Amino acid sequence: MAKLLAPDTLVNAPEFTVTELSSALKRTVEDAYGHVRVRGEISGFRGPHSSGHCYFALKDEGAKIEAVIWKGVHSRMRFKPQEGLEVIATGKLTTYPGSSKYQIVIEAIEPAGVGALMALMEERKRKLGAEGLFDEARKQLLPYLPEVIGVVTSPTGAVIRDILHRLEDRFPRHVLVWPVRVQGEGSAEQIAAAIHGFNALPEGGKIPRPDLLIVARGGGSLEDLWSFNEEIVVRAAAESMIPLISAVGHETDITLIDFAADKRAPTPTAAAEMAVPVRAELFVEVTSLARRTMLCWQRAQESRRNELRAAVRALPAAGELLAIPRQRLDGAAAALPRALKANTHAHHRRFAQASAGLTLRVLRDQVAHAAHRLSVSGERLTHGARAGLRQRRERFAGLEIRLKASKLANAQAQRVRIGSERERTVRLAERARRALSTLIERKQARVAHAGQLLAALSYRGVLARGFALVRDAQGQSIHAAAGIGAGARLSLEFADGRVGATADSDGADATRAARPAAAKPASSATAAKRSAKAVDQGSLF
Repeated sequence: MAKLLAPDTLVNAPEFTVTELSSALKRTVEDAYGHVRVRGEISGFRGPHSSGHCYFALKDEGAKIEAVIWKGVHSRMRFKPQEGLEVIATGKLTTYPGSSKYQIVIEAIEPAGVGALMALMEERKRKLGAEGLFDEARKQLLPYLPEVIGVVTSPTGAVIRDILHRLEDRFPRHVLVWPVRVQGEGSAEQIAAAIHGFNALPEGGKIPRPDLLIVARGGGSLEDLWSFNEEIVVRAAAESMIPLISAVGHETDITLIDFAADKRAPTPTAAAEMAVPVRAELFVEVTSLARRTMLCWQRAQESRRNELRAAVRALPAAGELLAIPRQRLDGAAAALPRALKANTHAHHRRFAQASAGLTLRVLRDQVAHAAHRLSVSGERLTHGARAGLRQRRERFAGLEIRLKASKLANAQAQRVRIGSERERTVRLAERARRALSTLIERKQARVAHAGQLLAALSYRGVLARGFALVRDAQGQSIHAAAGIGAGARLSLEFADGRVGATADSDGADATRAARPAAAKPASSATAAKRSAKAVDQGSLF
Protein backbone atom coordinates (compact mmCIF):
# COMPACT_ATOMS: atom_id res chain seq x y z
CA MET A 1 0.00 0.00 0.00
CA ALA A 2 2.87 2.38 0.84
CA LYS A 3 4.52 1.58 -2.45
CA LEU A 4 1.33 2.49 -4.31
CA LEU A 5 0.87 5.79 -2.47
CA ALA A 6 4.49 6.92 -2.76
CA PRO A 7 4.42 7.96 -6.45
CA ASP A 8 1.19 9.92 -5.95
CA THR A 9 2.69 11.70 -2.98
CA LEU A 10 5.82 12.61 -4.94
CA VAL A 11 3.75 13.82 -7.88
CA ASN A 12 1.70 16.15 -5.62
CA ALA A 13 4.81 17.61 -3.82
CA PRO A 14 5.66 21.22 -4.82
CA GLU A 15 8.65 21.75 -7.07
CA PHE A 16 11.62 23.99 -6.10
CA THR A 17 14.34 25.40 -8.25
CA VAL A 18 17.89 24.99 -6.98
CA THR A 19 18.09 28.71 -6.19
CA GLU A 20 14.78 28.64 -4.30
CA LEU A 21 15.84 25.62 -2.29
CA SER A 22 19.24 27.16 -1.49
CA SER A 23 17.60 30.42 -0.41
CA ALA A 24 15.12 28.56 1.81
CA LEU A 25 17.91 26.61 3.46
CA LYS A 26 19.91 29.84 3.95
CA ARG A 27 16.98 31.55 5.67
CA THR A 28 16.35 28.53 7.85
CA VAL A 29 19.99 28.28 8.98
CA GLU A 30 20.34 32.03 9.61
CA ASP A 31 17.07 32.22 11.56
CA ALA A 32 17.95 29.21 13.74
CA TYR A 33 21.63 30.17 14.31
CA GLY A 34 21.68 33.94 13.98
CA HIS A 35 24.44 34.40 16.58
CA VAL A 36 26.76 31.60 17.79
CA ARG A 37 30.11 31.10 19.57
CA VAL A 38 32.24 28.26 18.27
CA ARG A 39 35.42 26.88 19.80
CA GLY A 40 37.88 25.14 17.52
CA GLU A 41 41.34 25.05 15.98
CA ILE A 42 42.14 27.22 12.95
CA SER A 43 42.99 25.07 9.93
CA GLY A 44 43.97 25.97 6.38
CA PHE A 45 44.75 29.64 7.11
CA ARG A 46 47.22 31.06 4.56
CA GLY A 47 46.80 34.74 5.33
CA PRO A 48 44.33 37.27 3.91
CA HIS A 49 43.16 36.82 0.32
CA SER A 50 44.09 39.37 -2.33
CA SER A 51 40.67 40.94 -1.72
CA GLY A 52 41.46 41.34 2.00
CA HIS A 53 39.01 38.67 3.18
CA CYS A 54 40.18 35.62 5.15
CA TYR A 55 39.03 32.06 4.38
CA PHE A 56 39.85 29.06 6.61
CA ALA A 57 38.18 26.33 8.69
CA LEU A 58 37.53 25.61 12.36
CA LYS A 59 37.91 21.99 13.41
CA ASP A 60 38.00 19.73 16.46
CA GLU A 61 38.37 15.98 16.91
CA GLY A 62 35.15 15.08 15.07
CA ALA A 63 34.09 17.83 12.67
CA LYS A 64 35.11 20.87 10.63
CA ILE A 65 33.24 24.03 9.61
CA GLU A 66 34.24 26.61 7.02
CA ALA A 67 34.82 30.15 8.23
CA VAL A 68 35.21 33.58 6.64
CA ILE A 69 36.27 36.96 8.02
CA TRP A 70 35.46 40.01 5.91
CA LYS A 71 38.14 42.62 5.21
CA GLY A 72 36.70 45.40 7.39
CA VAL A 73 36.25 43.09 10.39
CA HIS A 74 39.77 41.65 10.01
CA SER A 75 41.38 45.12 10.06
CA ARG A 76 39.67 45.94 13.40
CA MET A 77 40.51 42.66 15.13
CA ARG A 78 42.86 42.79 18.09
CA PHE A 79 43.84 39.13 17.74
CA LYS A 80 44.59 38.03 14.20
CA PRO A 81 43.92 34.40 13.15
CA GLN A 82 46.94 32.10 12.92
CA GLU A 83 47.31 28.54 11.70
CA GLY A 84 46.88 25.95 14.47
CA LEU A 85 45.65 28.44 17.11
CA GLU A 86 42.69 27.33 19.24
CA VAL A 87 40.18 30.17 19.35
CA ILE A 88 36.61 31.05 20.30
CA ALA A 89 34.90 32.62 17.28
CA THR A 90 31.73 34.70 17.51
CA GLY A 91 29.54 35.22 14.44
CA LYS A 92 26.51 34.07 12.51
CA LEU A 93 25.92 30.83 10.64
CA THR A 94 25.00 31.00 6.97
CA THR A 95 25.22 28.96 3.76
CA TYR A 96 27.11 29.45 0.53
CA PRO A 97 24.82 28.36 -2.36
CA GLY A 98 27.68 28.27 -4.83
CA SER A 99 29.13 25.10 -3.28
CA SER A 100 26.16 23.84 -1.20
CA LYS A 101 27.95 24.16 2.16
CA TYR A 102 27.38 26.05 5.37
CA GLN A 103 29.92 28.40 6.97
CA ILE A 104 30.31 30.82 9.87
CA VAL A 105 30.88 34.52 9.22
CA ILE A 106 33.14 35.54 12.10
CA GLU A 107 32.68 38.96 13.72
CA ALA A 108 35.06 38.53 16.67
CA ILE A 109 37.80 36.12 17.61
CA GLU A 110 39.73 35.52 20.82
CA PRO A 111 42.22 32.88 21.99
CA ALA A 112 40.74 29.97 23.90
CA GLY A 113 42.27 30.58 27.36
CA VAL A 114 45.74 31.37 28.68
CA GLY A 115 47.22 28.33 26.98
CA ALA A 116 46.30 29.74 23.58
CA LEU A 117 47.76 33.11 24.52
CA MET A 118 51.00 31.46 25.59
CA ALA A 119 51.10 29.48 22.36
CA LEU A 120 50.52 32.64 20.36
CA MET A 121 53.20 34.43 22.36
CA GLU A 122 55.70 31.62 21.76
CA GLU A 123 54.90 31.62 18.05
CA ARG A 124 55.48 35.39 17.85
CA LYS A 125 58.66 35.03 19.85
CA ARG A 126 60.02 32.45 17.39
CA LYS A 127 58.97 34.56 14.41
CA LEU A 128 60.48 37.82 15.67
CA GLY A 129 63.56 36.05 16.99
CA ALA A 130 64.14 34.56 13.55
CA GLU A 131 64.14 38.09 12.14
CA GLY A 132 66.92 39.03 14.55
CA LEU A 133 64.96 41.52 16.66
CA PHE A 134 66.14 39.89 19.89
CA ASP A 135 69.87 39.61 19.01
CA GLU A 136 72.28 40.92 21.61
CA ALA A 137 74.27 42.67 18.87
CA ARG A 138 71.34 45.05 18.30
CA LYS A 139 71.13 46.16 21.92
CA GLN A 140 72.59 49.53 22.91
CA LEU A 141 74.42 50.49 26.07
CA LEU A 142 72.51 52.67 28.53
CA PRO A 143 73.92 56.17 29.10
CA TYR A 144 75.62 56.49 32.48
CA LEU A 145 73.92 59.79 33.39
CA PRO A 146 71.14 60.81 30.95
CA GLU A 147 70.10 64.46 30.88
CA VAL A 148 66.52 63.79 29.75
CA ILE A 149 64.51 60.60 30.41
CA GLY A 150 61.38 59.79 28.41
CA VAL A 151 58.70 57.66 30.10
CA VAL A 152 55.94 55.89 28.15
CA THR A 153 53.18 54.90 30.58
CA SER A 154 49.75 55.85 31.87
CA PRO A 155 49.74 59.30 33.53
CA THR A 156 47.16 58.30 36.14
CA GLY A 157 48.71 55.11 37.54
CA ALA A 158 51.10 54.60 40.43
CA VAL A 159 53.93 53.64 38.05
CA ILE A 160 54.83 57.18 37.03
CA ARG A 161 54.78 58.34 40.67
CA ASP A 162 57.11 55.49 41.70
CA ILE A 163 59.53 56.34 38.86
CA LEU A 164 59.57 60.07 39.65
CA HIS A 165 59.98 59.43 43.37
CA ARG A 166 62.89 57.03 42.78
CA LEU A 167 64.61 59.41 40.38
CA GLU A 168 64.22 62.24 42.91
CA ASP A 169 65.88 60.12 45.61
CA ARG A 170 68.78 58.91 43.47
CA PHE A 171 69.60 61.65 40.95
CA PRO A 172 66.96 64.23 39.84
CA ARG A 173 66.70 64.40 36.03
CA HIS A 174 64.45 66.09 33.48
CA VAL A 175 61.57 63.65 32.77
CA LEU A 176 59.23 63.77 29.75
CA VAL A 177 56.04 61.68 30.08
CA TRP A 178 54.20 60.51 26.95
CA PRO A 179 50.72 59.51 28.23
CA VAL A 180 49.34 56.32 26.67
CA ARG A 181 46.83 53.60 27.40
CA VAL A 182 48.59 50.49 28.69
CA GLN A 183 45.62 48.14 28.39
CA GLY A 184 42.67 47.61 26.10
CA GLU A 185 41.77 48.47 22.53
CA GLY A 186 44.24 50.77 20.77
CA SER A 187 46.83 50.67 23.56
CA ALA A 188 49.46 48.89 21.44
CA GLU A 189 49.21 51.53 18.70
CA GLN A 190 49.56 54.34 21.27
CA ILE A 191 52.65 52.74 22.86
CA ALA A 192 54.34 52.24 19.46
CA ALA A 193 53.46 55.80 18.43
CA ALA A 194 54.97 57.14 21.67
CA ILE A 195 58.27 55.30 21.05
CA HIS A 196 58.41 56.53 17.45
CA GLY A 197 57.45 60.04 18.60
CA PHE A 198 60.33 60.27 21.09
CA ASN A 199 62.76 59.06 18.40
CA ALA A 200 61.42 61.65 15.94
CA LEU A 201 62.22 64.62 18.23
CA PRO A 202 65.07 66.67 16.71
CA GLU A 203 68.32 67.35 18.52
CA GLY A 204 68.33 70.81 20.09
CA GLY A 205 64.62 71.37 19.38
CA LYS A 206 62.05 73.15 21.51
CA ILE A 207 61.22 69.85 23.22
CA PRO A 208 64.48 68.14 24.29
CA ARG A 209 65.16 64.70 22.82
CA PRO A 210 65.44 62.04 25.56
CA ASP A 211 68.74 60.23 26.14
CA LEU A 212 66.90 57.20 27.58
CA LEU A 213 63.39 55.73 27.28
CA ILE A 214 61.45 53.75 29.91
CA VAL A 215 58.35 51.80 28.84
CA ALA A 216 56.57 50.93 32.10
CA ARG A 217 53.38 49.35 33.38
CA GLY A 218 52.24 47.78 36.65
CA GLY A 219 51.52 44.11 37.16
CA GLY A 220 48.54 42.22 35.81
CA SER A 221 47.37 39.08 34.09
CA LEU A 222 48.60 37.89 30.72
CA GLU A 223 45.56 39.42 29.06
CA ASP A 224 46.22 42.78 30.76
CA LEU A 225 49.84 42.79 29.57
CA TRP A 226 49.05 41.56 26.07
CA SER A 227 49.53 44.99 24.48
CA PHE A 228 53.27 44.64 25.11
CA ASN A 229 53.28 41.36 23.15
CA GLU A 230 51.93 42.94 19.96
CA GLU A 231 54.27 43.01 16.97
CA ILE A 232 53.87 46.75 16.47
CA VAL A 233 55.17 47.45 19.99
CA VAL A 234 58.04 44.93 19.77
CA ARG A 235 59.17 46.29 16.40
CA ALA A 236 59.00 49.87 17.65
CA ALA A 237 61.18 48.96 20.66
CA ALA A 238 63.68 47.15 18.42
CA GLU A 239 63.87 50.08 15.96
CA SER A 240 64.33 52.72 18.67
CA MET A 241 67.60 54.64 18.25
CA ILE A 242 67.30 55.83 21.87
CA PRO A 243 68.32 53.20 24.48
CA LEU A 244 65.16 51.67 25.93
CA ILE A 245 64.40 50.00 29.28
CA SER A 246 61.39 47.67 29.50
CA ALA A 247 59.68 47.71 32.92
CA VAL A 248 56.39 45.88 32.35
CA GLY A 249 54.68 44.05 35.21
CA HIS A 250 56.38 42.39 38.13
CA GLU A 251 59.57 40.34 38.19
CA THR A 252 57.77 37.14 37.15
CA ASP A 253 55.91 38.75 34.22
CA ILE A 254 57.55 38.22 30.83
CA THR A 255 56.50 40.06 27.66
CA LEU A 256 58.00 40.18 24.17
CA ILE A 257 59.07 43.80 24.58
CA ASP A 258 61.49 42.60 27.28
CA PHE A 259 63.45 40.68 24.60
CA ALA A 260 63.51 43.60 22.14
CA ALA A 261 64.43 46.27 24.71
CA ASP A 262 68.05 47.18 25.39
CA LYS A 263 67.55 46.41 29.10
CA ARG A 264 64.82 44.67 31.09
CA ALA A 265 63.87 45.86 34.57
CA PRO A 266 61.85 43.60 36.89
CA THR A 267 59.76 46.56 38.13
CA PRO A 268 59.29 50.24 37.19
CA THR A 269 61.17 51.25 40.35
CA ALA A 270 64.11 49.06 39.30
CA ALA A 271 64.02 50.78 35.88
CA ALA A 272 64.48 54.15 37.58
CA GLU A 273 67.42 52.70 39.54
CA MET A 274 69.00 51.43 36.30
CA ALA A 275 68.52 54.80 34.61
CA VAL A 276 70.60 56.97 36.99
CA PRO A 277 73.28 56.37 39.63
CA VAL A 278 73.07 57.51 43.24
CA ARG A 279 74.14 61.12 43.39
CA ALA A 280 75.88 60.93 46.77
CA GLU A 281 77.84 57.83 45.75
CA LEU A 282 78.82 59.55 42.50
CA PHE A 283 80.15 62.56 44.44
CA VAL A 284 82.19 60.27 46.68
CA GLU A 285 83.58 58.37 43.69
CA VAL A 286 84.48 61.57 41.83
CA THR A 287 86.26 62.93 44.92
CA SER A 288 88.19 59.68 45.30
CA LEU A 289 89.18 59.66 41.64
CA ALA A 290 90.31 63.30 41.85
CA ARG A 291 92.49 62.49 44.88
CA ARG A 292 93.96 59.43 43.16
CA THR A 293 94.59 61.46 39.99
CA MET A 294 96.51 64.08 41.96
CA LEU A 295 98.61 61.44 43.72
CA CYS A 296 99.43 59.72 40.43
CA TRP A 297 100.39 63.04 38.86
CA GLN A 298 102.69 63.88 41.78
CA ARG A 299 104.36 60.43 41.64
CA ALA A 300 104.82 60.78 37.86
CA GLN A 301 106.40 64.20 38.23
CA GLU A 302 108.81 62.94 40.87
CA SER A 303 109.72 59.96 38.67
CA ARG A 304 110.43 62.25 35.71
CA ARG A 305 112.64 64.46 37.89
CA ASN A 306 114.68 61.44 38.95
CA GLU A 307 115.00 60.25 35.35
CA LEU A 308 116.14 63.71 34.27
CA ARG A 309 118.81 63.85 36.99
CA ALA A 310 120.08 60.39 35.98
CA ALA A 311 120.18 61.40 32.30
CA VAL A 312 122.11 64.57 33.13
CA ARG A 313 124.72 62.56 35.05
CA ALA A 314 125.10 60.10 32.14
CA LEU A 315 125.62 62.78 29.45
CA PRO A 316 129.29 63.39 28.33
CA ALA A 317 130.97 66.80 28.44
CA ALA A 318 130.41 69.36 25.66
CA GLY A 319 134.07 69.20 24.52
CA GLU A 320 133.86 65.45 24.03
CA LEU A 321 130.68 65.79 21.96
CA LEU A 322 132.22 68.44 19.65
CA ALA A 323 135.66 66.86 19.18
CA ILE A 324 134.83 64.63 16.20
CA PRO A 325 132.67 67.30 14.38
CA ARG A 326 135.56 69.77 14.78
CA GLN A 327 137.99 67.29 13.25
CA ARG A 328 135.62 66.68 10.30
CA LEU A 329 135.28 70.44 9.80
CA ASP A 330 139.07 70.88 9.69
CA GLY A 331 139.39 68.12 7.06
CA ALA A 332 136.65 69.62 4.92
CA ALA A 333 138.25 73.10 5.15
CA ALA A 334 141.60 71.72 3.98
CA ALA A 335 140.04 69.94 0.96
CA LEU A 336 137.82 72.87 -0.08
CA PRO A 337 140.37 74.81 -2.31
CA ARG A 338 141.22 71.74 -4.39
CA ALA A 339 137.56 70.86 -4.73
CA LEU A 340 136.69 74.37 -5.92
CA LYS A 341 139.39 74.28 -8.61
CA ALA A 342 138.29 70.83 -9.83
CA ASN A 343 134.66 71.98 -9.97
CA THR A 344 135.61 75.06 -11.97
CA HIS A 345 137.57 72.98 -14.53
CA ALA A 346 134.67 70.57 -14.89
CA HIS A 347 132.18 73.38 -15.58
CA HIS A 348 134.60 74.97 -18.03
CA ARG A 349 134.80 71.76 -20.04
CA ARG A 350 131.02 71.40 -20.14
CA PHE A 351 130.69 75.04 -21.27
CA ALA A 352 133.25 74.49 -24.05
CA GLN A 353 131.38 71.41 -25.29
CA ALA A 354 128.09 73.30 -25.33
CA SER A 355 129.56 76.32 -27.14
CA ALA A 356 131.00 74.06 -29.85
CA GLY A 357 127.51 72.93 -30.80
CA LEU A 358 126.06 76.46 -31.00
CA THR A 359 126.60 77.37 -34.73
CA LEU A 360 124.77 80.03 -36.77
CA ARG A 361 122.79 77.45 -38.78
CA VAL A 362 121.51 75.73 -35.65
CA LEU A 363 120.42 79.04 -34.21
CA ARG A 364 118.59 79.94 -37.45
CA ASP A 365 116.79 76.60 -37.49
CA GLN A 366 115.76 77.05 -33.89
CA VAL A 367 114.53 80.60 -34.59
CA ALA A 368 112.58 79.42 -37.66
CA HIS A 369 111.03 76.59 -35.69
CA ALA A 370 110.07 78.98 -32.91
CA ALA A 371 108.60 81.44 -35.45
CA HIS A 372 106.55 78.65 -37.03
CA ARG A 373 105.25 77.57 -33.63
CA LEU A 374 104.49 81.19 -32.83
CA SER A 375 102.51 81.68 -36.07
CA VAL A 376 100.57 78.44 -35.53
CA SER A 377 99.82 79.41 -31.94
CA GLY A 378 98.70 82.87 -33.11
CA GLU A 379 96.30 81.36 -35.66
CA ARG A 380 94.89 78.97 -33.08
CA LEU A 381 94.56 81.84 -30.63
CA THR A 382 92.76 83.94 -33.25
CA HIS A 383 90.35 81.12 -34.10
CA GLY A 384 89.76 80.42 -30.42
CA ALA A 385 89.14 84.10 -29.69
CA ARG A 386 86.66 84.36 -32.56
CA ALA A 387 84.84 81.21 -31.47
CA GLY A 388 84.73 82.39 -27.87
CA LEU A 389 83.53 85.82 -28.97
CA ARG A 390 80.81 84.23 -31.11
CA GLN A 391 79.68 82.01 -28.21
CA ARG A 392 79.63 84.97 -25.85
CA ARG A 393 77.59 87.00 -28.34
CA GLU A 394 75.08 84.18 -28.67
CA ARG A 395 74.96 83.79 -24.91
CA PHE A 396 74.53 87.53 -24.37
CA ALA A 397 71.77 87.60 -27.02
CA GLY A 398 69.91 84.84 -25.17
CA LEU A 399 70.46 86.63 -21.87
CA GLU A 400 69.20 89.87 -23.43
CA ILE A 401 65.99 88.16 -24.56
CA ARG A 402 65.51 86.57 -21.11
CA LEU A 403 66.29 89.91 -19.44
CA LYS A 404 63.70 91.74 -21.55
CA ALA A 405 61.09 89.08 -20.83
CA SER A 406 61.95 89.16 -17.13
CA LYS A 407 61.89 92.95 -17.16
CA LEU A 408 58.44 92.99 -18.75
CA ALA A 409 57.16 90.35 -16.34
CA ASN A 410 58.68 92.23 -13.38
CA ALA A 411 57.19 95.51 -14.58
CA GLN A 412 53.77 93.87 -14.95
CA ALA A 413 54.07 92.37 -11.47
CA GLN A 414 55.12 95.73 -10.04
CA ARG A 415 52.17 97.41 -11.76
CA VAL A 416 49.80 94.85 -10.26
CA ARG A 417 51.44 95.27 -6.87
CA ILE A 418 51.30 99.09 -7.10
CA GLY A 419 47.63 98.85 -8.06
CA SER A 420 46.84 96.60 -5.12
CA GLU A 421 48.85 98.83 -2.76
CA ARG A 422 47.04 101.88 -4.14
CA GLU A 423 43.68 100.23 -3.48
CA ARG A 424 44.86 99.23 -0.02
CA THR A 425 46.04 102.83 0.62
CA VAL A 426 42.67 104.21 -0.50
CA ARG A 427 40.87 101.77 1.78
CA LEU A 428 43.14 102.64 4.69
CA ALA A 429 42.72 106.38 4.02
CA GLU A 430 38.92 105.98 3.97
CA ARG A 431 39.06 103.97 7.20
CA ALA A 432 41.34 106.63 8.76
CA ARG A 433 38.97 109.42 7.65
CA ARG A 434 35.98 107.61 9.16
CA ALA A 435 37.93 106.84 12.33
CA LEU A 436 39.09 110.48 12.62
CA SER A 437 35.58 111.84 12.12
CA THR A 438 34.25 109.38 14.69
CA LEU A 439 37.00 110.39 17.14
CA ILE A 440 36.32 114.09 16.60
CA GLU A 441 32.58 113.53 17.21
CA ARG A 442 33.35 111.66 20.42
CA LYS A 443 35.74 114.41 21.61
CA GLN A 444 33.17 117.13 20.77
CA ALA A 445 30.50 115.24 22.68
CA ARG A 446 32.84 114.89 25.67
CA VAL A 447 33.67 118.65 25.54
CA ALA A 448 29.97 119.53 25.33
CA HIS A 449 29.21 117.20 28.23
CA ALA A 450 32.06 118.69 30.28
CA GLY A 451 30.78 122.22 29.49
CA GLN A 452 27.30 121.28 30.65
CA LEU A 453 28.71 119.71 33.81
CA LEU A 454 30.85 122.83 34.44
CA ALA A 455 27.84 125.08 33.97
CA ALA A 456 25.80 122.92 36.34
CA LEU A 457 28.50 122.97 39.03
CA SER A 458 29.43 126.70 38.67
CA TYR A 459 28.50 129.00 41.51
CA ARG A 460 27.12 131.52 39.00
CA GLY A 461 24.09 129.30 38.59
CA VAL A 462 23.48 129.69 42.33
CA LEU A 463 23.79 133.48 42.04
CA ALA A 464 21.21 133.48 39.26
CA ARG A 465 18.68 131.95 41.68
CA GLY A 466 18.85 135.05 43.95
CA PHE A 467 21.81 134.36 46.20
CA ALA A 468 24.85 136.60 46.71
CA LEU A 469 28.53 135.87 47.30
CA VAL A 470 30.14 137.88 50.14
CA ARG A 471 33.88 138.61 49.99
CA ASP A 472 36.16 140.60 52.29
CA ALA A 473 38.61 143.32 51.27
CA GLN A 474 41.21 140.69 50.27
CA GLY A 475 38.72 138.91 47.97
CA GLN A 476 38.27 135.87 50.22
CA SER A 477 34.73 134.49 50.52
CA ILE A 478 32.99 134.81 53.91
CA HIS A 479 30.87 131.93 55.15
CA ALA A 480 29.62 133.20 58.60
CA ALA A 481 28.58 136.50 60.17
CA ALA A 482 30.90 135.90 63.12
CA GLY A 483 33.90 136.51 60.84
CA ILE A 484 32.74 140.10 59.96
CA GLY A 485 33.89 142.96 62.13
CA ALA A 486 32.21 146.38 62.56
CA GLY A 487 33.02 148.72 59.65
CA ALA A 488 34.55 145.94 57.52
CA ARG A 489 34.59 146.55 53.80
CA LEU A 490 32.61 143.90 51.96
CA SER A 491 32.01 143.00 48.32
CA LEU A 492 28.65 141.52 47.37
CA GLU A 493 28.60 139.66 44.04
CA PHE A 494 25.22 139.13 42.38
CA ALA A 495 24.37 137.43 39.14
CA ASP A 496 24.60 140.71 37.19
CA GLY A 497 27.57 142.37 38.98
CA ARG A 498 29.31 143.38 42.18
CA VAL A 499 28.34 145.95 44.88
CA GLY A 500 30.52 147.33 47.71
CA ALA A 501 29.18 147.47 51.29
CA THR A 502 30.24 148.30 54.88
CA ALA A 503 29.33 146.04 57.80
CA ASP A 504 27.22 147.59 60.63
CA SER A 505 27.08 145.48 63.78
CA ASP A 506 24.29 147.56 65.51
CA GLY A 507 21.91 147.22 62.61
CA ALA A 508 22.60 143.48 62.46
CA ASP A 509 21.86 143.03 66.19
CA ALA A 510 18.65 145.06 65.94
CA THR A 511 17.51 143.03 63.03
CA ARG A 512 18.16 139.78 64.92
CA ALA A 513 16.25 141.10 67.99
CA ALA A 514 13.28 142.30 65.96
CA ARG A 515 12.77 139.03 64.17
CA PRO A 516 11.89 136.90 67.27
CA ALA A 517 9.48 139.56 68.53
CA ALA A 518 7.53 139.72 65.31
CA ALA A 519 7.43 135.97 64.83
CA LYS A 520 4.57 133.81 65.98
CA PRO A 521 4.95 131.48 69.01
CA ALA A 522 6.44 128.14 68.11
CA SER A 523 7.60 125.04 69.81
CA SER A 524 11.05 124.85 71.29
CA ALA A 525 12.23 122.26 68.73
CA THR A 526 11.10 124.41 65.79
CA ALA A 527 12.75 127.48 67.32
CA ALA A 528 15.97 125.59 67.81
CA LYS A 529 16.01 124.44 64.17
CA ARG A 530 15.28 127.97 62.88
CA SER A 531 17.91 129.55 65.10
CA ALA A 532 20.42 126.98 63.92
CA LYS A 533 19.64 127.70 60.26
CA ALA A 534 19.79 131.47 60.89
CA VAL A 535 23.20 131.23 62.49
CA ASP A 536 24.94 129.17 59.78
CA GLN A 537 23.45 128.20 56.42
CA GLY A 538 26.61 126.38 55.27
CA SER A 539 28.67 126.95 52.15
CA LEU A 540 27.29 126.44 48.67
CA PHE A 541 30.80 126.22 47.15
